[in-house]
Amino acid sequence: MTPTLDIAAVRTFLLVSDLQSFTRAAEALGTTQAAVSLKLQRLEAVLGKRLLERSPRAVRLTADGAAFVENARALVAAHDVALAAAPRIRPRLALGISDHAAGPELVPMLQQFHAITTELTLSVGIGFSRDLLDRYDAGTLDAIIIRQEASRRGGETLADDEFGWFASPRFRAPAGTPLPLATLAAPCGVRALAVRALDKAKWPYVENFVGGGVAAVVAAAQAGLAVAPLARRIAPAGLVDHGPALGLPKLGRSKVILHAKVSDAAKRAALRTLAAAFRSASPAK
Repeated sequence: MTPTLDIAAVRTFLLVSDLQSFTRAAEALGTTQAAVSLKLQRLEAVLGKRLLERSPRAVRLTADGAAFVENARALVAAHDVALAAAPRIRPRLALGISDHAAGPELVPMLQQFHAITTELTLSVGIGFSRDLLDRYDAGTLDAIIIRQEASRRGGETLADDEFGWFASPRFRAPAGTPLPLATLAAPCGVRALAVRALDKAKWPYVENFVGGGVAAVVAAAQAGLAVAPLARRIAPAGLVDHGPALGLPKLGRSKVILHAKVSDAAKRAALRTLAAAFRSASPAK
């Protein structure tokens, strides 16, 4: 009898391959590492090939595993197309992400969401943590990824960010003049963090650039207009932390938290996958 492949096991293989971690894959699937290992052992038994090499520090594809990846993706895609043949209205997962929390993890998060579900439409909005909290409390967002608010308890920690004063390598602060800043407008929490630190140190500053989003603030820093308070995790390559050289006050740390209130099983599974992908992709993991 011709052996058949278990689609769930193939999805698990792809998840471990993409996240490069049994731990993250187990988190995404809401199961244990032992259950993930068992699924993969059974898949390898059916194929008669070893797909993954696991060490204490990393998970790597074997040559057979690397060769199987594209076939596995094609199989899962064909399976999903067959299931989606009948048009229907898909439920929407509404996610809000703080602009200062959305970093390099966003792309792998979306990739993994696309890989694991055809049941949901994902809606992502970017904004201030305070505004997103208000929308979450009002019930217009299923989940939010924001910087930790002192007034809000609970949630799931995704990252612990350290901040710095970033600017172009060619940036020079003119002697005897206020420090030029590039920030988001109030009520941005990172702006408030930077202003409090400068005020406490009695360091004169001027808001030389106010951006409507972090992308604009980063562009101003890259252009050499000003120094931008940014988490190291989201500061693009090429920007330099000028804080130590200028003797600027330290900005400290801030946690990135996932808050969610969903009862739908598909939404809960998708959020587990998004959280695992965030942690796996984060440079600060």
